[in-house]
Amino acid sequence: MELDFIGIDPETGKDGSPTVWVDHERQEIVIQGWKALEELLAAISRTSWSPGHTPGVPEGEIVNRIPARMVPILREACDVVERAGL
Repeated sequence: MELDFIGIDPETGKDGSPTVWVDHERQEIVIQGWKALEELLAAISRTSWSPGHTPGVPEGEIVNRIPARMVPILREACDVVERAGL
């Protein structure tokens, strides 16, 4: 598997930083972020969902947090995926 590096949190230090890649083979945007805190997961479970959808985070899925300052990096990842026709 080869990932296309898109960007990293501009305010990061040397370790443990939110990062965005594109996986062309799997047609996915890959995001490394901060682990969601328990209170965030509880809030997600209380939030409105699509009708008929079970609320909460199912087994095998996670919630990542990334800073809003990374919006331009996420846009770039979306543009890369769109240009590649993924």
